[in-house]
Amino acid sequence: MKTTIRRERETSQVGKQALVLLKSRYLAKDDSGQIVETQEGMFRRVAVTIAAIERLYGATDAEVLRLANSFYRLMIRGAFLPNSPTLMNAGRLAKALLSACCVLPVLDSIRGIFKALLDAALVHKAGAGTGFDFSYLRPAGDHIRSSGGISPGPVEFINVFAQATHTMAQGGLRQGANMAVLRIDHPDAVRFFRAKRIRRRLHNFNLSVAVTDDFVDALMRSPNQTHMVVNPRTGRRYPLRKSNGRYWTVRQIFNLLVASARKTGEPGILYIDRINQANPTPHVGRIEATNPCGEQPLLAYETCNLGSINLTKCVRSRAGRVYFDFRSFARVVRVAVRFLDNVIDANSYPIPQIARVTRGNRKIGLGVMGFADTLFTLGIPYNSDAALEFADQVMGCLQSVSHQASCALAERRGVFPNWKGSIWEQHGLPMRNACVTCIAPTGSISILAGCSAGIEPCFAVVFVRNILAGRRLLEINPVFEAVARSRGFYSRRLMDEIAKHGSIQHMSSIPADVRRVFVTALDISPLWHVRMMATFQRHCDGAVSKTVNLRKDATPEDVKEVLIAAHDLGCKGITVYRDGSRINQPMDHAGELAPAVKGPRCSCSECAIE
Repeated sequence: MKTTIRRERETSQVGKQALVLLKSRYLAKDDSGQIVETQEGMFRRVAVTIAAIERLYGATDAEVLRLANSFYRLMIRGAFLPNSPTLMNAGRLAKALLSACCVLPVLDSIRGIFKALLDAALVHKAGAGTGFDFSYLRPAGDHIRSSGGISPGPVEFINVFAQATHTMAQGGLRQGANMAVLRIDHPDAVRFFRAKRIRRRLHNFNLSVAVTDDFVDALMRSPNQTHMVVNPRTGRRYPLRKSNGRYWTVRQIFNLLVASARKTGEPGILYIDRINQANPTPHVGRIEATNPCGEQPLLAYETCNLGSINLTKCVRSRAGRVYFDFRSFARVVRVAVRFLDNVIDANSYPIPQIARVTRGNRKIGLGVMGFADTLFTLGIPYNSDAALEFADQVMGCLQSVSHQASCALAERRGVFPNWKGSIWEQHGLPMRNACVTCIAPTGSISILAGCSAGIEPCFAVVFVRNILAGRRLLEINPVFEAVARSRGFYSRRLMDEIAKHGSIQHMSSIPADVRRVFVTALDISPLWHVRMMATFQRHCDGAVSKTVNLRKDATPEDVKEVLIAAHDLGCKGITVYRDGSRINQPMDHAGELAPAVKGPRCSCSECAIE
């Protein structure tokens, strides 16, 4: 039976950037490149495709239609959106990958390395990103028995992967993101830390160092001890020597990591042992990498299927009181879990191993977006105990309700195939999905939904956004604009002035109570960022993608404090970003628009630790 979605009176309000994004990336085009689909048509296509999976589990046509309408209503309202490949590909191609990304193994041989590169090409061609652990590759200068030569090392091979995936994007494909992981006890860790000191190198790769509990213990207890590394080819453990013949200490390695993160925003940190302590299927394999933004730790050949709920759509007003409707939120959670579980069956996987591992664990990653906008509407400052309490309530509700929904699906459809031997079997919980929740950055889909990204604070209430094809837009936070107009202090001149500075905290023309609520990323101290991240992580199966924003004048000590606090508070990973440390950052203050000068390899004192 043909499924027909009824038209809704309510349609989403598309902003300028959302319209640009829809036309360039999401809406279907014909062979001549002309758009042949509306936004409503896109959501209708996706809803029908994902709801049709219900027939595999005995649903009638009427039941499929009802669920398709539920999916459509959530998406057209911007209340819930799946990851971009699902919006782009579902229902358009007979064989389409709907997952956001995949982790691929890289083995220490030419065959293994270029098998991973071929697999990555297939995943990128399908519109997804890739994550890799390069820790199995022998270090630079190591012996190659078969040829008598020496190895170029992991960093050079990462560069090969970066060039190949960039070339694919130049061929007209959407460029997928990449994540490269290297263990801190790999002999080439120092090269890895410095890999992005050369401007524009590895620009389509995020870098994360896998930090072990042993390293953290050594840093806390005896930081002056020699840093020990392990050759992955031979298994030999030895002290890491500098070019001047001296040995690196644990403190020096950490200081170099800090200097690199401060200089370029990378590498980020994955607390890899903590990640594996939470691995739901340790009998299947060890987790060694994540998706490109770090929110979903994945096994080799495993994909992530993500979706996010727009918290602003659950804010209600009654009798002059503004509040968050947890009942409405719970209803959205239940439907979203069902949607994402269906995505796994609707998926077409480019590699057999990806199909086997993904279907074996059936991981989904349900998270939230619009958190900062919701705090604005509720009148809660981001850097307050009230905000932490609200975050705890929201994420606790998401975790509890989504687990209940996964259990309910398991009762009707069966547990995920690798359930036996999993942590869920140990807890006696029949789960449909090995992982249910994570917090994604939601960059593109939050633009489509018209809300703030993920759980990040707003970059600024008025700012310049750098978008596709070099276009720039002045954006005003809609909640702030509504307050400014209702309180009588709105003017275009004031908005331009705010855009120059990025903060309203120094502006006496704006009421003090408004300034207290509308704090932005750089108004918030780094430790408040970490505390918020840790609050969400407490109720999260996967991980939390969040950047700790630092001012331009942030010191290495500021970075150290963040990295250590993230570990102490239970985060699975952390990334810092110092304002202005990259060329063409996606959001800017209007007063800081001069392009940065591209330079040669950095030679500052921080880079000269040796």
